[in-house]
Amino acid sequence: MKIIVTSLFVQDQDKALAFYTETLGFVKKHDVPMGKFRWITVVSPDEQDGTELVLEPNDHPAAKDYQKKISEDGIPATMFGVADIHQEYQRLLDKGVKFTMKPTTMGEFTIAVFDDTCGNLIQMIQK
Repeated sequence: MKIIVTSLFVQDQDKALAFYTETLGFVKKHDVPMGKFRWITVVSPDEQDGTELVLEPNDHPAAKDYQKKISEDGIPATMFGVADIHQEYQRLLDKGVKFTMKPTTMGEFTIAVFDDTCGNLIQMIQK
């Protein structure tokens, strides 16, 4: 068994698609109309047949509450791995990304946390 799709609630699918592709560098895999919303997935450019991230609309009240509460408490909604966190941190800073935690070493890992502009905090990790 393996994870093939995971989702992240977003406040605005168009804004999220732009941020995740143009700013973070993911590749759009699917963009399918589904009534009022769309089935939008992005993948790593290095693993285009790998795990897909669904940019899920937070239209349901429970989704909005969940997203708001974990963000307010400083809890990242998900984690992305990077090869060189300091290089990625600088690249994203140069693109205007706002960080709530600069790269910080914790044991054998270094982590940083940024705001995805779509209602989520995202953690980056270098192992």
